Amino acid sequence: MTERRRRDPGDLAPRDAVRRYLRRRASDSTEKSVHGWEYRLKLWVEWCEGIGLDRVDDVRRWDVDEYYELRSSAVAPATLEGEMWTLKMFCEFLEDLGAVEDGLADAVRIPDLDPEDRSNDTKLRTEHALALLRYYRMTPAVYATRAHAYLELAWTTGARQSGLRALDIRDLHTDGAPYLDFRHRPDTGTGLKNKLGGERPVAVTEETASVLQEFIQTHRYDVHDDHGRQPLLASAQGRPGPNTVRVWSYLATLPCQHVPCPHGQKRETCEKTEYAHASKCPSSRSPHQIRTGAITWFLNLGWPPEDVAERVNATVKTIEQHYDKADPEQRRRRLRERMEKRRRPLVDELSIDDEDPLR
Repeated sequence: MTERRRRDPGDLAPRDAVRRYLRRRASDSTEKSVHGWEYRLKLWVEWCEGIGLDRVDDVRRWDVDEYYELRSSAVAPATLEGEMWTLKMFCEFLEDLGAVEDGLADAVRIPDLDPEDRSNDTKLRTEHALALLRYYRMTPAVYATRAHAYLELAWTTGARQSGLRALDIRDLHTDGAPYLDFRHRPDTGTGLKNKLGGERPVAVTEETASVLQEFIQTHRYDVHDDHGRQPLLASAQGRPGPNTVRVWSYLATLPCQHVPCPHGQKRETCEKTEYAHASKCPSSRSPHQIRTGAITWFLNLGWPPEDVAERVNATVKTIEQHYDKADPEQRRRRLRERMEKRRRPLVDELSIDDEDPLR
C-alpha cells in the first residue's frame, strides 16, 4: 500500500487559509461578524497575491509590518485597529495549525487609540428626535406610518438595527404593562448579535405601544417572511434586509418633514427626500446614530448606566466608550444628579457629629 503524503499546512494559499478560518469561526459567531472578517481579510489576501506570497508559510514578521504601514496610510485609525485585530486572530489560527512561524501573531501591530478615536460622535440629537416624534404623533397624515413606527421603536428602545428587524408581531405584548420581547432566532434568519445573551424584554410606554398597534392595524403590510413569521417592521416582500432598514432610518429622520430645510433646500425639489438618496442628507441619521442618540438620552435622563446597558444589550464599558455622546456640561450635570440621588445618603453616614456606635 502506498503511503499517502500528509498535506503541509504551510502550503495553504492565503485565500484558502482565510476560507478555512472563516468556516471555523462561523459556528460560534454571527453572520454579520463573519462577513466583517471576510471583508478585512480579503484586503490582506489581495495584498499577499499582489506581492507574490503564494503560501502562508512564506509570510514573515516583516510582511505584516509592511502591511500595517500600507493600511495605516489609507484608513482611519479606528478602521486600522479593527483590521489589525482581525489579522492578529487569523495569524493565531495559522500558528495553531502549525502553518506559520511561531510568534507571527505577536508581530501584528495594533494601534493604541484614545477612546475618542474609536467612536463616531454623529448621533440623532435629543431635541431633533423628540421634535420628530411629536410631529409624527400629532400629525394624522403620518401617525403610525412605517416611518413613525420605526422611529418610535429605534429611539425608545435604543436597540440595534438587527434587533429591530428581528421583531415579530408576536413580540409586542400589550396585556398589562407593554413591552417588546427581543428573541434570538438564528434558525429562521434573525439571530441577535449577542445570541441568547441578547434576549431580553424591553418595556415601552403606553403611547409607543399604541403607535405600534395602530401601525399593525392600518399601515403594516400583511405579509409573512420566508419562514412563515410575521415581521413587525414589514416590507412589501416580507422581512426587510439590513440595507432596507437603513434607508427607512434615513427617511424617518429627514428634518424637512416638519421644519424648513436646515440646508437651504426646497423639499419639493430636493433629491435627498427620495428613497435612493435619503442617506445623502446631512441631517438624516442611520440606525446606529439613532441608537447612539437614544443611549445618550437615557443617560441624560438620569438612568443608571447599568440599567441602560441591560436595556440596549451592551456593557457599561462599551456604552461609556462608544455611545455616551453627551456634551461636557450635560455629563457634569448628570454626574451631580447621580451623586445626589445615589451617593448622598452614603455621604451622610460619614457624619462624626453623632455618637460613634463603635466606641
